[in-house]
Amino acid sequence: MHTAVIVTGIPYWTFPSFAIGPLTVRSFGLFVALGVILGVYVAARRNERFGIPRSQTEKVAMILVVIGFIGARLLFVATHLQQFTNPLQAFAVWDGGLQFSGGIIAALVAAPFVLRKWPRERAWDLLDGAALGFAVGQFIGRFGCFSVGEHLGGPTDFFLGVTYRGGVVLEGPLTVGVTYHNAALYEIFWLVPIIVILFVQDHRHVRSGVMAATFGLMYGVFRFATDFVRINDKTVYGLTGAQYMCIALTVFSAWLLWFVLTRKRTPDAEPAAPPSDELVDTTSAEA
Repeated sequence: MHTAVIVTGIPYWTFPSFAIGPLTVRSFGLFVALGVILGVYVAARRNERFGIPRSQTEKVAMILVVIGFIGARLLFVATHLQQFTNPLQAFAVWDGGLQFSGGIIAALVAAPFVLRKWPRERAWDLLDGAALGFAVGQFIGRFGCFSVGEHLGGPTDFFLGVTYRGGVVLEGPLTVGVTYHNAALYEIFWLVPIIVILFVQDHRHVRSGVMAATFGLMYGVFRFATDFVRINDKTVYGLTGAQYMCIALTVFSAWLLWFVLTRKRTPDAEPAAPPSDELVDTTSAEA
């Protein structure tokens, strides 16, 4: 049982939908779509420097995004069955409800098959581009979680907590006037320095793989810590599914950083000229 703490935090109204003329727009779907579009654009622009045409990155990225969304939604539904009174609600992804770890697992399983035609010597460069694009997309997408009242915690007197003023919430109920932790908002805040650092590293042309390792380490640590404030997710031995994923991500990223900093540089480490669009067999990839 949590004791309500009445304090003044960041005023917070949820806005799961809003009107643009005669149209009703779902805020969660809008922000997630914008995040995907901008994230893929950032990754595609960067990958052009390493021999991958922009169109190929966009096609493959969209395949992995769809697979990731399916995995994220399936895991969310499986771990939040009590929220669904109608089986059709499981398909209403535009109303919110994606599990980070499910999306990552699904995308990682599919990636070797989807990317089998891409040049292996550029693997770390392409992973850096994916990390940068993911960070940007995640930053925008988290506004969708914020808009529908998702990733909430208990009452708090933390100055970055949100003071609930009204609106429908995906995770609740909440009491008007009470300040709560909001993990989605916290992630928005700490993703800013991560994105800045990644762009600085990209500008300085750090070794291939360093950007991906940096993102994995920082995201893994911050997300692991942030998830402790959430109270609506199921836990196993005190940790959420996302936290276990963060442990794996952090360990892998630490190994990757060690590997890329200790391996000997080769001439292949320099950016290659962009090839033709025939580099990737998108017909087989999409199949």
